[in-house]
Amino acid sequence: MRLLVLSDIHANRTALDAVSAALQGRWDKIVCLGDLVGYGPDPNEVVEEIRAKATATIRGNHDKAGCGIDSADDFNPVARKAALWTKEQLRPENVEYLKQLPSGPFQIDGVALLHGALKNEDEYVFSPAQALEGLLESPTQVTFFGHTHYQGGFSFRDNNLQVIHLKAGPGQAFAALQLDKGTRYLINPGSVGQPRDGDARAACAVADLDHNVVEFWRVPYDVEAVQKRMLGAGLPEPLALRLAIGR
Repeated sequence: MRLLVLSDIHANRTALDAVSAALQGRWDKIVCLGDLVGYGPDPNEVVEEIRAKATATIRGNHDKAGCGIDSADDFNPVARKAALWTKEQLRPENVEYLKQLPSGPFQIDGVALLHGALKNEDEYVFSPAQALEGLLESPTQVTFFGHTHYQGGFSFRDNNLQVIHLKAGPGQAFAALQLDKGTRYLINPGSVGQPRDGDARAACAVADLDHNVVEFWRVPYDVEAVQKRMLGAGLPEPLALRLAIGR
């Protein structure tokens, strides 16, 4: 079984389409770790694409803000403006879909899906200390999480906690991580629509569960086209500019 693991698409249909085209035939199921909307110019298009194609999807904090489950009061001013714009744009059927999304952890095919942390879907897991609870208490050996927009993750074996620094370099499509059956993993596929790890290419992962391999993919897309749509829609300029530098 091969899972295409998507996260933090953030209403960037151009990036999502590029990922779909580049990885065609390399996956059996799609799973999504949340934040379908927010920041980007294509909330309805992204929600409808994921509704049609994903086998399992959990919610993120921007999904909750976009459908009205949560307010955007704790967002920074730029993110709040984008969240309010998104809420105005979403069609009723897409609002209802987002409202029905479950929170993590959600289990499918022997892995667990989270948006943030194991016990707090809105918590950012950046450090090994923050990752430890998820590594120890997740119901599965391999757990996927998002929210940080950083590709990589953490592993734990024999009281040894390590950070996974593995990414495709310039000109490379992916980097592969071989999973050890005696090791527990907390893996972030990165952000499809708004990477923040210094690489502007769309990020995702393919988990080949039969062969115990996770591929960390980077896919180029037309950033300028997305920036133009964002600015034309009146979304905050800093959100558009950051796409070009992956920050």
